[in-house]
Amino acid sequence: MQEKGQIYAVTERQREWVDRIGEIADRHADGARIADETNGFNHALVEELKAAGYYKLAVPESLGGLGFSVYEYLLCQERLARVDAPSALAVGWHHTTLYDLGQSRRWERPIYERLCAEVVSRGALINSAETEKATGSPSRGGRPQTTARLREDGGFALTGRKTFTSLSPALDYFIVSAVDSESGNVAEFLVPKGTPGIRIEPTWDMVGMRGTASHDLVLENAELPPEARVFVRPPGFHKALPNPYLLNIPAVYLGIAGAARREAVAFAASYQPNSLDKPIVHLPHIREKIGRMELELSAAREFMYGVAARWDRTKEEAPDRLPDMRADLSAAKMFAVQSAISVVDTAMRICGAHALAGSSPMQRYYRDVRFGLSNPPMDDGTLNVLADRAISELG
Repeated sequence: MQEKGQIYAVTERQREWVDRIGEIADRHADGARIADETNGFNHALVEELKAAGYYKLAVPESLGGLGFSVYEYLLCQERLARVDAPSALAVGWHHTTLYDLGQSRRWERPIYERLCAEVVSRGALINSAETEKATGSPSRGGRPQTTARLREDGGFALTGRKTFTSLSPALDYFIVSAVDSESGNVAEFLVPKGTPGIRIEPTWDMVGMRGTASHDLVLENAELPPEARVFVRPPGFHKALPNPYLLNIPAVYLGIAGAARREAVAFAASYQPNSLDKPIVHLPHIREKIGRMELELSAAREFMYGVAARWDRTKEEAPDRLPDMRADLSAAKMFAVQSAISVVDTAMRICGAHALAGSSPMQRYYRDVRFGLSNPPMDDGTLNVLADRAISELG
């Protein structure tokens, strides 16, 4: 159900998709809970989203996709995250990866179009396998230790281990970064599921975002044909444009905050200790906490959706100005995550010790929302970008 003032759907298409995704998510709420309790994966939700065509939203309309704007994408992701944030975050990497490939155009066009065709025709899922234990976040610029050895037949043998491979049980393709022995540069390889020499090792054992199934991808002399090398990054490679689909990250955490807010308000409206003649929702200090949650959520949503709408508008009217939005995209993520953490904390204060019960969804929201601090871009990088912008205005 769409909550008044909480989802900013404006057009009929936006409302229809938000409602559709919400109905699907709500049907699989138990799956989200079970995935958290068992450190599993909400397979049924993923399959129904696939059947609804949700995985082709980042594919351009010219290639048979939905061609969602950034704003439309965030609406759906926030609604999905209010029920199953780990699945929303995991699925979001598929969308984010596809959008980045379309925007950067770093692959040869036929390769990108074939991949999009598989997404459209059979719901193929893809994610980048970039992170390694020794290198940390790819945003820090670490060089992968995964290697791609050139074979005599012109193909490659990949060896290495990738961490944080979200959505791993459902992926059809992995984009693997490795040092190419032929050029000495970092190259990208498109690795299909089922390739001999690759396996998913179930290493994901975190206290939050358990349902992302972000296990390790292990490559042991995985043999690939020459065409699997889809891009060789030149020295000093840097993407010209920021990826606005990374706003999926703050959208997910605001979804968690929205769910916590709703749970806390419902609790306060129904909980009446025998020392009171009415539920605690009427107490001034409880009402103050509810008001603070509304204030923080409203500010964070306005910021995030405002930046998304400005990106969409700038893309149409002045695409040469898109690089200037890097700071605002990063700031929207940082502000949203900080706000989401604060909202969940306030919601737990309203519920008191009840929020810590294993049967309460609040303890799951508390564990999941903390992961926003570990998703890119990192706070220190964001603050540096903002500082650079402020200093540059001095001329």
